Amino acid sequence: MTENSGEMLDKTFDPAGIETRWYAHWEANGLFRPERPDAAPFTIVNPPPNVTGSLHIGHALDNTLQDIVIRHERLKGKDALWVVGTDHAGIATQMVVERQMEAAGDKRTNYTREGFIDKVWDWKRESGGTITGQLRRLGCSMDWSREQFTMDPHFTRAVVKVFVDLHKQGLIYRDKRLVNWDPKLKTAISDLEVETREINGSFWHLKYPLSDGSGYIHVATTRPETMLADMAVAVNPEDARYKDLVARGATVTLPITGREIPIVADEHADPELGSGAVKITPGHDFNDFEVGRRAGIEARDMLNMLDAEAKVCQTADGLVPSEFIGMDRFDARKLVVEMLDADGLLEKVEDRVIQTPYGDRGGVVIEPWLTDQWYVDAATLAGPPMEAVRSGAIEIVPKSWEKTFFNWMENIQPWCVSRQLWWGHRIPAWYGPKKVSDSALSYSTHEKPDGQIEFSGVEIFVAETEEEALRLANEFYGPEYQAYIADGPLDERDDLTLPIWRDNDVLDTWFSSALWPFATLGWPEVDATPSPFASSEVEMPRDGVSTALDTNGRQSLLAKHYPNDLLISGFDILFFWDARMAMQGIHFMKEVPWKRLYLHGLVRAADGAKMSKSKGNVVDPLGLIDQYGADALRFFMAAMESQGRDVKMDEKRVEGYRNFATKLWNAARFCQSNGITASTSVKAPAATTAVNRWIIGEVVETVAALDKAMADLRFDAAANAIYHFVWNQFCDWYIELIKGSFDDETKAVAGWVLDQILVMLHPFMPFVTEELWSKMGTRESELIVAKWPAPEAEVDAAAKAEVEWLIALVGNLRGAKAELGIAPGARLTAYLGNPSEATRAIIERNGSAIDRLARLEAIRFEAAPAGPAMQIGAGDATLVLPLEGVIDIAAEKARLEKALAASQKEAKSLEGRLSNPKFVEKAKPEAIEKARADHAHHAAEAERLVAALARLG
Repeated sequence: MTENSGEMLDKTFDPAGIETRWYAHWEANGLFRPERPDAAPFTIVNPPPNVTGSLHIGHALDNTLQDIVIRHERLKGKDALWVVGTDHAGIATQMVVERQMEAAGDKRTNYTREGFIDKVWDWKRESGGTITGQLRRLGCSMDWSREQFTMDPHFTRAVVKVFVDLHKQGLIYRDKRLVNWDPKLKTAISDLEVETREINGSFWHLKYPLSDGSGYIHVATTRPETMLADMAVAVNPEDARYKDLVARGATVTLPITGREIPIVADEHADPELGSGAVKITPGHDFNDFEVGRRAGIEARDMLNMLDAEAKVCQTADGLVPSEFIGMDRFDARKLVVEMLDADGLLEKVEDRVIQTPYGDRGGVVIEPWLTDQWYVDAATLAGPPMEAVRSGAIEIVPKSWEKTFFNWMENIQPWCVSRQLWWGHRIPAWYGPKKVSDSALSYSTHEKPDGQIEFSGVEIFVAETEEEALRLANEFYGPEYQAYIADGPLDERDDLTLPIWRDNDVLDTWFSSALWPFATLGWPEVDATPSPFASSEVEMPRDGVSTALDTNGRQSLLAKHYPNDLLISGFDILFFWDARMAMQGIHFMKEVPWKRLYLHGLVRAADGAKMSKSKGNVVDPLGLIDQYGADALRFFMAAMESQGRDVKMDEKRVEGYRNFATKLWNAARFCQSNGITASTSVKAPAATTAVNRWIIGEVVETVAALDKAMADLRFDAAANAIYHFVWNQFCDWYIELIKGSFDDETKAVAGWVLDQILVMLHPFMPFVTEELWSKMGTRESELIVAKWPAPEAEVDAAAKAEVEWLIALVGNLRGAKAELGIAPGARLTAYLGNPSEATRAIIERNGSAIDRLARLEAIRFEAAPAGPAMQIGAGDATLVLPLEGVIDIAAEKARLEKALAASQKEAKSLEGRLSNPKFVEKAKPEAIEKARADHAHHAAEAERLVAALARLG
């Protein structure tokens, strides 16, 4: 039985107290995942938010949609599991802790690595996970009893195993390539952590002397300082201006450094842009890196002119002048320009707006930087997910995203998975001296420009544990040496012992979160079964415990809940998380991670602009919950979520959905006060009157509409279906139609309908519905675990036609009175000559309702007397209502004609503005949108006024 069953509802709907009480009750009683061992599974996982994060409006949308789905499936009797957890967020978390230390006059380097990590764990225990409490406020019915963290021991075990297995299979390797380097944080970062800003900058046009003294080649650049590491000049192979230079192997002598570099032919150079010649700095530009490789320059030979802090360092050829060494990159830029200008090699400078990459956390300009990192062979892993999407094993919704998915996957680059941090999953790789022969080792070190130690000659031992790494090393080096674990590369050692030391880097957090759909369910402690989507190119051993049953003989979580049924995420992490989950899931589980992938848009400001702190247009969802309640915000998110479109924030609509909850609350109070209580049946009760048969049919249609919308993941259609039924059919019409006739049948039907409303609305508005459910009578269970509607009834066409006739009559009459300025309570007489038998029967059966709702003294089945009158349509009937003595016809006509002229004038003016190309081209988008909306309003108003005048004859 539920708590407080049968208590009278408060006069005022106040969400705050209801939300706190019910969420605590659900969680404490395990109702987010009730014991249903024999039920069909339904599984979703949340995109794990950063442990440092707090609920933003994007989280509110993402998690609301997931909660609607999981509550819907739970009500349908499924073993519904919503996996919840947080991500350790390597860079973000390390920054938070370091800032706190800095505020206390402390710093990370005062500690050992282990000591600093202990401080991070202390912070996590005390302050981490704020967002999980905020998700509770939103009403997210996650399985908190199994809350995960990507640094939990079981999850770390999965991460390490994946790395080791992929390395064994040749799918993880170490390579020297360009990365997005944050000089402030001194780490590589992902593309998602790079934000592009428009910065006022310059375009410098330079002259590079041809080495034979025959002239110059002209180049232009936004980063002149990088010319200190130029290694080529590229021209298009079809550019006639340079064919001779390419053919005779001409070279350029770089100013300042004196380095002689070749002129190479490459399609990267666009003959239509500038001189058609492009300076190539393969160690400091992503495009140039590829040009350099095509020109035969190995990555190990590409010149690096910057250290980890983006200060100039000496290149390998030693040609950078000493005055540049140690100089900040932007100071070096000024000096390069000054020196080129002094030598007459600076042609001109153009002011330009430059698209400049910034680190979203470090806040400084990102440098493409050549460094040794760990990479995943993403191209090989991308094959099976593409096949899964093509075959339908993974359905992407909306389907329009498939093109984007394939475009990225087909052109995927190696995935850099190492980060130069202390907090995170440390890479399970150890290094030792290079074994040159059975009896010789090569081993020396030097400090690199980035401050790290580089060793010439190295063996790599990748293992899940330190003990396994030692075993591999001893096995590799042979019995004459004894390997031991060292803190780092050591120059001095004796002849019998060899140091091996662990890689200092940690893994990208996207690497660990890619395992989320299966590592959260217990992998690798249980095994998976083969799938046709597993890669045939790589042997994938099946490690772990080969059992699908737990100790109680039940299916394991992994066996029952993998693959997941659905993933909901923003489109902005399609590649960073979704695609990588598909890669790792298929590779290790031999099956897709989820059957459907739903991609929603962004939540934007009311004017359509992207929200940002700098613009001051960020909306705090917690503030909206405080003001309007979680139910109102959730319903807004659902109603506005239309596949393929962004959500425009509109606080007025959130307020409107708070009013919707209030309207339902008041309807329930009305039912209570008239002896209407909880139903005892999922099946629809017997009904004889047209109004009761009609409302049962409306429930049947609404359930069908909801089920279809949810199956199609049309959240807006689902929300609008239940909204329309509650507001219009139930509150506005059914309650009005049954007033004054509360017999046993009507009470039973009304109680049953209200129950169906609460169940259907629960996924969208869980708090108000649970409260009303508990107060309407004795229940067998809480609403959250009740049964989804199963009316076992059909739509009664005759009853539907009868009630819709009454609704049309009343609605049209009320509208006509409002148009003509007739008081709502004014009682009129209607005339209907020669009605059809069906219409006559409806009128005769519903005399009291017509009298009460339409305020008609009578409907006479005869022709109307001559004189001014208005006409009202209802079904196949047209009723005539004389207006003589009711209103001043002439004055009303004059009023309507004046209003019509004003609306037509305004509509015409707006139409002219919108048809003016200059206005459309120059006006702000929001101004154009407002003009269109105003035009539509005035056009509709003019149409309404024309109809009103027509009524007067």
